[in-house]
Amino acid sequence: MRIGLITPEPGHPLLAAASALLTAAGHRVDALVPPAPGDAPRSPEADVYLLKSRTPGALAFARTLEAGGAPVVNSAEATARCQDRTLMAEIALGAGLPFAATRTVGPLGPWAAGRSLPAPVVVKSLRSRRGDLVARVDDRARLRELAQQWPQEPVVVQEYAPNNGWDHKLWAVGDRVFAALRRSELSPAGRGPARPLGRDELPPGWAALVRATGAAFALDVYGVDLIDTGGGAPLIVDVNAFPGIRGQSGAPEALAELALARARA
Repeated sequence: MRIGLITPEPGHPLLAAASALLTAAGHRVDALVPPAPGDAPRSPEADVYLLKSRTPGALAFARTLEAGGAPVVNSAEATARCQDRTLMAEIALGAGLPFAATRTVGPLGPWAAGRSLPAPVVVKSLRSRRGDLVARVDDRARLRELAQQWPQEPVVVQEYAPNNGWDHKLWAVGDRVFAALRRSELSPAGRGPARPLGRDELPPGWAALVRATGAAFALDVYGVDLIDTGGGAPLIVDVNAFPGIRGQSGAPEALAELALARARA
């Protein structure tokens, strides 16, 4: 089988380990650079493509491959859905998933002007990306500070849900679910390292919730960030297409198996 990697980081630990497994089994793995604007689109050359990139060029390339009949994991459309936090909330809530209530308010600067805050809120960039804005806001002083730093950033606002300050990072590769515990990115002390969790350490029903999320978003490789709002009641705060899944035993094997299964299908 031939597997194509659509990514700027073919040496990423997850991809590198999965590639090594596939190569050792006699398969070919190629890292691909999306064609530049104006270049002729390529016809499908691999049996399956793994899309670990969110750039417009990578998504356009993936759509061209899909139009030619090539399987892409995850699809370009599913990947794009996870970049828009307004759409993310609509899909999740429409599927009956416990997702944080989300309001889209436009550029932060104009919205924050003269705004009062009756309760803590979480302000996030509308477009999910590396280095985006995610911050807890407890008072007008903090809101003004963020508005000065990100005046034209389109944002969404979520009510802050009281929790224990830890994020449950859950990832799925096909039917396999992996998990870790890490301090919330809203924590003043910073996120710190992630601690791997066994499936038996997850509250009942959480693994099934992750799979239901993947089905709602039509994702094959994805991450779901959950917080415990008390008594094991989960709240989804983010969904990611093809996350890093670093340090999870068995994840490279699961990815290699998924790639081959999709190629054969």
